[in-house]
Amino acid sequence: MSEEEDDIVLAELDDEELTLQMHDDLYDGLSEEIEEGVNILLERGWEPYEVLTRALVAGMKVVGDDFRDGILFVPEVLLAANAMKAGMAILKPLLAETGAPRVGRMVIGTVKGDIHDIGKNLVTMMMEGAGFEVTDLGINNPVENYLGALESDDYDILGMSALLTTTMPYMKVVIDTMVEKGIRNDYTVLVGGAPLNEEFAKAIGADAYCRDAAVAVETAKEFMQRKHNQMPA
Repeated sequence: MSEEEDDIVLAELDDEELTLQMHDDLYDGLSEEIEEGVNILLERGWEPYEVLTRALVAGMKVVGDDFRDGILFVPEVLLAANAMKAGMAILKPLLAETGAPRVGRMVIGTVKGDIHDIGKNLVTMMMEGAGFEVTDLGINNPVENYLGALESDDYDILGMSALLTTTMPYMKVVIDTMVEKGIRNDYTVLVGGAPLNEEFAKAIGADAYCRDAAVAVETAKEFMQRKHNQMPA
């Protein structure tokens, strides 16, 4: 980076330049700069939702695309997602006050017997980066945890993760229980993790297998669009 670039004063940039600079700062995982940029835009009278979509979500889309295309790798994406989180920490309470529209709501967790969470955390961060509201149940979740969370509020998507061949069959237990309770069709069920594939996802009755976090975001968006477009034209 040249010295000139080091001397950028965010407050001196106009709105357009500032949002583009924030996209770069997100890409580089610069949390403090993102916090500063968010505060400047809010001070300039931007709506919280506008800051979220134009400065943060648009920036994370570039991160997601480059991750999908193999230009960025997990460590860089985690840095970007942490910078996104820093910006979101400022915006979340404001978004709640203004009742801003949400892309969708998701419950996610690693299944019972499995304590792997890097992939799940990445999906959570990328989904939040795309404007979804995500409840992360953590690791080692029995079926009761998933159902309890789904029943506690109004969610659209259930995401399950497993990294072991021994724990992945538990996903079927969760889906079968949802079928028994008559709630399976109320949710889009996305599954992911290294040992899974599309055949497995189909066999257990999931809606889709997501190879990585970028695919999870794209898939979730597609299902949400379909949900919104189910109204007769």
